[in-house]
Amino acid sequence: MTDSGKVIIVEGRSDKKKIEHLVKEPIEIICTNGTISRAKLDEWSEALYNKEVFILVDADEAGERLRKQLRREFPEAEHLYIDRTYREVAAAPKQHIAMVLLGANIDVHVDDL
Repeated sequence: MTDSGKVIIVEGRSDKKKIEHLVKEPIEIICTNGTISRAKLDEWSEALYNKEVFILVDADEAGERLRKQLRREFPEAEHLYIDRTYREVAAAPKQHIAMVLLGANIDVHVDDL
């Protein structure tokens, strides 16, 4: 884990890649790969202590289950939401994700949009 002050938790690698290309500031992006073990959650709780945590998961049933689990583990985290019409972070247009990130005061590359 890096020493950046901000962390975004996403579901999959395609979500991570899409966000990595948009984000302009140093930010750590962590993939859950769908499910998270108790041991992994404990490890993250320690590593993410005192960091600004954002949760950006798909707008589907699996994403909502994951969001609930992460809400319990990281009650201080800020939840970011894509429009339900896109269902998946990876399927949402870059401009839409950029607006979601900007809304959370995360700097993005606007010239790439």
